Amino acid sequence: MKTIAIIEDDLHIGAILEKTLKKEGYRVLRAYSGTEAVYLLEKENPDLVLLDLMLPGLSGEELLPKIQGIPVIVVSAKAGVDDKVQLLLKGAADYVTKPFEMKELLARIQVQLRKQEKPGRTNRLEAGSLSMNTDTHQVWVGKQEIKLTRTEYAILKFLMQNPEQVIAKSVILEEISRDTPDCTDSSLKQHISNLRRKLGQAGDKEYIESVWGIGFRLTCEKTEN
Repeated sequence: MKTIAIIEDDLHIGAILEKTLKKEGYRVLRAYSGTEAVYLLEKENPDLVLLDLMLPGLSGEELLPKIQGIPVIVVSAKAGVDDKVQLLLKGAADYVTKPFEMKELLARIQVQLRKQEKPGRTNRLEAGSLSMNTDTHQVWVGKQEIKLTRTEYAILKFLMQNPEQVIAKSVILEEISRDTPDCTDSSLKQHISNLRRKLGQAGDKEYIESVWGIGFRLTCEKTEN
C-alpha cells in the first residue's frame, strides 16, 4: 500500500483529499502546518506528498527544499506561471492549481508513483567515490550524504550514467527535461556550478570537468578517505 502525506491547513479540502485517497486504496498521513510536516517527515517516509503553499508556521515554499527523495505535488491557489516555474525549479514534481478536478489530481498522483516502479532497473549508481540511490534520491560522496535540488540531482544522475564521457550541453538539457522542463541553457551553467561546489565541499576534488565548446564530463577517480 502506497502512503501519501497531505500537508494542508484547510480542514475541508484536507478531509476530502483524505477520504478520496483512502477510497482509492492509499494510506494517508496528515499535517496541518509546515512545522508539523517537518516532524511528520522525520518519523514517516511517504511515497508522495501533496503540499499546500499557504501554511501556518513554515510555508510550503520554505518546506519544499526540506523534502528530499519524495515526489511532491504542489496543490495551491497560486495560479501564476512564475509561481509554478519557481516551484518546479526548486524540486516540485508537479503543480495543481486550486480549485482542481479530483480525477486529474488522482491521475497525476498515479504518474508520479508509476515513475518509482519501473521494473528491471537497479536503484544504485556508482562512479568513483560518488554513489546514488535512484529510489530515494540520496547521493553520497564517500560516506558523506549531500543534499541536491531536483535539477542538480537530474544532472548528476545523467553524468553518473555516462562516466568519463564528454556530454554536450544540449544533450544534458534534453535528457533532464523529462524531470526538470524549466532548466534552460543559461540556467544549466549555474546549476552545474552549484553542483560542483556541493560535490567539492564533500570530496575535496573537482568532479565535473568543463570541456570548452562542448559540454561537461564526470571524472571518476576515487578520493582518499
